[in-house]
Amino acid sequence: MSTVEPIRQLRDIRKIEKYLAKTSARDLLLFTVGTNCGLRISDIISLNVGDVRNKTHIQITEKKTGKFKKFPINSKLKCMFAKFIKNRPSEDALFESRFHNRLDRFTAYRVIKTACENVGLQEKVGTHTMRKTFGYHHYKKYKDVAMLQKIFNHSNPEITLRYIGIEQDLIDECCFNFIL
Repeated sequence: MSTVEPIRQLRDIRKIEKYLAKTSARDLLLFTVGTNCGLRISDIISLNVGDVRNKTHIQITEKKTGKFKKFPINSKLKCMFAKFIKNRPSEDALFESRFHNRLDRFTAYRVIKTACENVGLQEKVGTHTMRKTFGYHHYKKYKDVAMLQKIFNHSNPEITLRYIGIEQDLIDECCFNFIL
């Protein structure tokens, strides 16, 4: 399995959002949840309508770790959720296939991969790209690796920096600018 990259440029994120807005409200919401919450795809596709209806936080038990996680729903997501879940029963899966089954990981992967290809992204992408994108931009904005480590449940800051691609960015920047 190859390692995927975060989407480093905000303009690329906006291009993907614009593309998805034209193709599917579900897919746009999936991408926006992934890039705004930093949840794993297994936790995103497990959400039900009732998990987000009239809520201030998404509360889950992570599939991978079994740990409880509580994450705030920002204003962008709050508006998207309200529109997307209107008149839907609380017990419905938030993200459904066209056959009204819960969306699976493979379909979510195809959504992200196709959107990135259609906007010309060259990075290695997959569903984990959304989580890494969240982490990358959170770090760039706040420079708080300790908080990001806590959000991701990583055991040390070095793992977090490597995970979001910052470690390699710093090496590249340092070596690129080093001339004897």
